[in-house]
Amino acid sequence: MKSTLHTEQEIEQFEELINGFMDKGYGSCDDFLGPQLINSLRDKLLALHQSGDMHPAGIGKNFDYKKNAEIRGDVIRWLDEKNCDPQEQQFFDKLDRFVTHLNSTCYTGINGYEFHYAYYAPGSFYKRHLDRFRSDKGRQFSFVIYLNDNWQETDGGEISLYLENTDTRLSPVAGRVVFFKSDETEHEVHIAPGRPRLSIAGWLKKI
Repeated sequence: MKSTLHTEQEIEQFEELINGFMDKGYGSCDDFLGPQLINSLRDKLLALHQSGDMHPAGIGKNFDYKKNAEIRGDVIRWLDEKNCDPQEQQFFDKLDRFVTHLNSTCYTGINGYEFHYAYYAPGSFYKRHLDRFRSDKGRQFSFVIYLNDNWQETDGGEISLYLENTDTRLSPVAGRVVFFKSDETEHEVHIAPGRPRLSIAGWLKKI
């Protein structure tokens, strides 16, 4: 990861995510990426899906599609920071700046990450779960950014965060980031009956 200069607007966004996490157990920030970049990333995800270059996501190391499909219904494609795609690189550059700020203000020691495109077809879901497996203690924070154009509350598809016996729901509107602890916050992706749900999701890690 590389460190670059922060803008004042970025620092405000980063602080909004961190302060939300400290106060409520999760951070959320709208317009984390600009609309032009969101549109480009959405187009890339849809092109990958249309061409058949996405695959069902596994759960743990013993991946079984039939069992997996009872728990989650998305298909994914991993992002590669080294593939020189300019739009994906803009995402990684901003993520690097966030990690630098997070480490310098909260001493988290994050030194890596992994991210994938996720496509939830209409009617698909991901049941309540944690993001960190017993066999993989590297994942520290979960980080999701949504790519959905003109999303309405009536479309469904919210993420539920289960914090202190409460169900906090957030709609997957374009440009919104949700940030939480991978090994502590159980969460769930609800069905969107009438349209697909698009995101980039991943984890900030200690390698």
